[in-house]
Amino acid sequence: MRFLLSPLRTPGPRRCRVPMFLLAVALLTAALPVASAGARLLPAARTGEAPPPTEPDAGAEAPPPAAGPDEDAGAGADTGEEADAGTGAGGGTFAELDGGPVWPLAGRPAVLRGWEPPATPYGPGHRGVDLAARPGDAVVAAATGRVSFAGRVAGRGVLVIELAGSGAPPLRTTYEPVWALVEKGDEVIAGQPVGVLETGPFHCAGGCLHWGLRRGDAYLDPLSLLPPALLRRGPSRLLPVFGVPEPEEAAGDPGGAPGAAALSRVRRAGSSRRRCPR
Repeated sequence: MRFLLSPLRTPGPRRCRVPMFLLAVALLTAALPVASAGARLLPAARTGEAPPPTEPDAGAEAPPPAAGPDEDAGAGADTGEEADAGTGAGGGTFAELDGGPVWPLAGRPAVLRGWEPPATPYGPGHRGVDLAARPGDAVVAAATGRVSFAGRVAGRGVLVIELAGSGAPPLRTTYEPVWALVEKGDEVIAGQPVGVLETGPFHCAGGCLHWGLRRGDAYLDPLSLLPPALLRRGPSRLLPVFGVPEPEEAAGDPGGAPGAAALSRVRRAGSSRRRCPR
């Protein structure tokens, strides 16, 4: 009854709902590609994977390749174990050091006692030379050869190197007392470190290296291995001498007293020190 008694509404103008529906469909259609692209990028961002590379344009030029670390050092540079093989103490290779026999110690060591050949095979003498050195000094091979012995004899470290191409029986150089850095059978090059001087016992009162040379059972002078250029010392230099008077000339009084000119020369030849002005 209430419905029947309510006043009748007058029908208004019909709203146009079709354009609104078309607009909503268009918005949904435009949002679908964006959502699908985001779905593809989201797993890559979570997993840390890079997105697939894009193909360059056919007309674009590719950038030049970056130079690697090995290209700057040169194509023939050696790396790794090959570069470290055969390196000497001074930074060069042993092949570069092998220029002939050398002193078994650095520089030109002083010869504390020379070679004194015995009159008989078992007579007294000095079968080698003693070179001044201190414990811990590096000992190098005097010539190229092969290690024939490296061990201890009577409590002293002894190293024996058989020289290459020295005939039959071959020449052998001995070094003692040394702590060997090489083993029997090792090939060594002249100038290569082969041992370290021990704390004794020595052949001399102080620290020294006993260097010997043998051919078979015969002892030889080890200094005969060295070229003359290594045995000669540097040229002598004359230093200026001050304060020596010049010889007197025959001038002055008849009594033999030196003249004024001679006295002035003697005074000038005296001490060259200058006095500070007061």
